[in-house]
Amino acid sequence: MNPIDDLFHRLRDRRSRAFMPFLTAGDPDLATTPLLAQTLIDAGANLLEIGFPYSDPIADGPVIQASYTRALERGLHLDGVFSTCQAIAAKNPSVPLVAMASFSLIHRRGPERFVRQSLESGLSGAVVPDLPVEEAGPLAAVCRQFDFKLILLVSPTTTPERARRIVQTATGFVYCVSVTGITGERASLPSELLDQLRWLRQQTDLPLCVGFGISKPEQVTLLRDHAEGIIVGSAIIRLLETPGQPKELAQRVATLAGSLVKALHE
Repeated sequence: MNPIDDLFHRLRDRRSRAFMPFLTAGDPDLATTPLLAQTLIDAGANLLEIGFPYSDPIADGPVIQASYTRALERGLHLDGVFSTCQAIAAKNPSVPLVAMASFSLIHRRGPERFVRQSLESGLSGAVVPDLPVEEAGPLAAVCRQFDFKLILLVSPTTTPERARRIVQTATGFVYCVSVTGITGERASLPSELLDQLRWLRQQTDLPLCVGFGISKPEQVTLLRDHAEGIIVGSAIIRLLETPGQPKELAQRVATLAGSLVKALHE
């Protein structure tokens, strides 16, 4: 069984929810990424998203774009990202790792080679935010062949027809975008989000995991009874913008993660 499926089966049996933080590989540097990953896992992360830096991200807001730029300016290469994922996975075999990767990176390396290398590096799936469902068939076939999860996004502006097609194509979980626009912290979440989640629940048995804009314990509290997973990215990455020693950065991350995990499981 794919580790993502296994995770959500276990959580469902416990009637629990997944805390799913995001880290950019290579920010502030590749040597620190495993420390930050371990910090999040020790704080209660059930699944970890690893951002694969790309020069022209589609859905990422300024915080994550800046982190990608910082990583790329240090000469980051794709093989270095895979090696870092492998180091994280080796110490945490029960915590699934998921790539957040532009389809451009996958296409350039070749879908089958990318999936094979991902599996060898301990990754269990990939979120591909810039892959339209209408063009996802070839990659979806490769992912099915290797039991590698292809996670697609449903946004507030997705039409019902496209949303149905997306949840039929996606595997692992559905990435539910909470707000219209790009990633980034928000003061509040739109009231229509809960309606969207209720509608999606009628369309699929896949876990629904909400991301974009989640940064506060009260937002986690609002969503925990309506989604199987909570994804937090920009709020964590923002903590890395101000330079600091690795242990200092890890402490910042641990404090935020701890408050969000507490809200998720209260």
